[in-house]
Amino acid sequence: MDAMLVRERYKVVRVTDSRENYAFAEAVDILDREMRGCLLNLYEGALLRQYLPCFDRLKGCGAFQNVFLDGESLVAVFYDCGGVPIDHIFYQGDSHGWQDRLYYAGQLFQQVLNLTDLPSEVACALLLSDNVRIDQKNQKLSLRFHLVPLEGMNPREVVYLAGDQARKILHPRFSSPREELDFLEELEQGGCANAVQLYALWRTREAEIREAYETLQKKNFVRRWCSLLIGRIKRRIARGKER
Repeated sequence: MDAMLVRERYKVVRVTDSRENYAFAEAVDILDREMRGCLLNLYEGALLRQYLPCFDRLKGCGAFQNVFLDGESLVAVFYDCGGVPIDHIFYQGDSHGWQDRLYYAGQLFQQVLNLTDLPSEVACALLLSDNVRIDQKNQKLSLRFHLVPLEGMNPREVVYLAGDQARKILHPRFSSPREELDFLEELEQGGCANAVQLYALWRTREAEIREAYETLQKKNFVRRWCSLLIGRIKRRIARGKER
């Protein structure tokens, strides 16, 4: 059976998502010297009319390659970012050091900030767990453009999804200083209304968290353990007073 070609350029390798008025396929750009992997998002019917204006706002996106009409379908093409889903790297019980955690958290929040000008349904789709990809070899966190249709999204939903992914990277551990636990609690409380506020919060808290870790690192094992325990006791007392 002959391989399916879209626009005589994109050779479809596999279709991994197919539903009413939408399909998602992995492909190869046969006109590209490097034969780079591509992602095709195809919209039809009501979704075509809904998503057509979205891609005008993606012209400055590095992953965006092309958008065109093919028969009754709107086809949006993006380069594949590689990597594996975040859930394969950060999970309860993993053993990443705090420096790596802060590094990838910073990359995540930068990616979220880059979504500011995108429609909320696009930004939210990019922050679904399967689309938050980590390439450990190149130490890079990227967002994969599998733009599954979503409805009823708004800037606050973008913040909630970003917070969910951040908590996977910075999930509470005994080695977490009080400053990191307080930041995670702020994320859970949902005080940020949009991605810009979320990024500003991270930039403020990141310096405090880093300083706390560096201070702990200078202590020996016993003093570090005592500092962490005392920090938790003080935090619990403070939370009790707030109630």
